[in-house]
Amino acid sequence: MFLRPLFRLVPDHTKIQFMRGRFVGLATSAVLSLLSVGLFFYPGLHLGIDFRGGVVMEVRTPGPADFGKIRAALATAQVPQAGLQRFGGTDQVIIRMDPQGDERSTQATVARVRQALDEAQPGSRIVRTDAVGAAVSSELFRNGMLALGISLLMILVYIWFRFEWQFAVGAVVTLILDVTKAIGFLCVTRIEFDLVMVAAILTVIGYSTNDKVVVYDRMRENLRKYKTMPLRQLIDLSINETLNRTLGTSMTVFLASLPLALFGGASLSGFALMMLFGIVVGTSSSIFIAAPILLLLGENRLRRDAQAVPVTAGRKA
Repeated sequence: MFLRPLFRLVPDHTKIQFMRGRFVGLATSAVLSLLSVGLFFYPGLHLGIDFRGGVVMEVRTPGPADFGKIRAALATAQVPQAGLQRFGGTDQVIIRMDPQGDERSTQATVARVRQALDEAQPGSRIVRTDAVGAAVSSELFRNGMLALGISLLMILVYIWFRFEWQFAVGAVVTLILDVTKAIGFLCVTRIEFDLVMVAAILTVIGYSTNDKVVVYDRMRENLRKYKTMPLRQLIDLSINETLNRTLGTSMTVFLASLPLALFGGASLSGFALMMLFGIVVGTSSSIFIAAPILLLLGENRLRRDAQAVPVTAGRKA
């Protein structure tokens, strides 16, 4: 029976002074978040069909897709503003169109597309067709943003109830910075922002919150254990004690999401890429953003008239 793990990501009793780099971490995060906000306005998010409306058709051709013939056939069939995109293999094509009005108009357009495909490449098969009207897409976008806002509010209430208010403010401000960076990542990579991506961002928020609660829990325990230790020293101690758990959990989720990003196809790769990005950002922000904010807010409140005391040993995560 093994009494201790055979492999640890960092040595026991590490004493890394993370708070020495608190101003660099906060400044870097602020700059990245400001750049992300700028990218949100230009070039903006690449909205998927869920949020901008329209018709998306996934087509499989009998051989390699001939984009020239398909475009010519669609123009002859009077299909307005149809965009073509390769999807997966050489025989898979995505056709995107603007909203076609009511259901009858949409069905008529789909019928013309089917006829055009038969003329361009006989034997082509329409795998799926998704159609979302402009009114529905606007409602979905509002509901998606509302879900993000409510999630942040509920996290604020939960952490405020469980910890002191300094912890709650630090966690929510950090999560807002994480979300802005996620938006910037979507703007740079041009991954479609749809309902699946909203779910990915909510998943990242949940993971990041859990990571911060683990670190905050150790800080709260140490506040009771080391009653006279300065807050800066106590935060460094708490982060070092939970470092193995934080990195171990992050690496596990990262390695589990990596195959989806590489081999999951277009339907899953966007979700997995957002997860990979969120894991890196969420883990680093727990150490370099949430902890420094807590130090700034709580240095004169959580530790009044504290005097330094030597730390003989730290607990294992």
